[in-house]
Amino acid sequence: MLKRAFLISIAILALAGCDQINQKLGLEDPVAKEARLEAEAKAVGSACRHSGRAIEDCYAIYGWLPKAGIYAGWREMDEYMRENKIETITPQLPPAEPPGAAKKKKKVAAPEGAAEGDAAKVGEPAAAKTAEPVASKDTEKSSAKP
Repeated sequence: MLKRAFLISIAILALAGCDQINQKLGLEDPVAKEARLEAEAKAVGSACRHSGRAIEDCYAIYGWLPKAGIYAGWREMDEYMRENKIETITPQLPPAEPPGAAKKKKKVAAPEGAAEGDAAKVGEPAAAKTAEPVASKDTEKSSAKP
């Protein structure tokens, strides 16, 4: 009796994960996939409008999403923002990469004469490694001799 209940519970758990497994393998139901992409496109369109991006930029950045959904979300957010007098915000992160895009980081070769520890800082932007502090306009004016 205990073995039978155990086997039934294992079968139920395995069947519950089928949708997630099929989605990962790309075997998702076309109708469900279209509904999911449409909802994502509306959310992306709304976010693009809220961040002040043009609709054309949004189409270009998120080319894998349906344009009709992006436009619907952008238009709804535009109406909402106009009604409630909401200002746009500036995006803090770069746009997302399309699904399936390779996320490989290139290794940066260390310049000649650099220590091995310098080559380990691959994730750090090149400008941050070599940039010197820039004086502001106020300090330039005060340091200039008349």
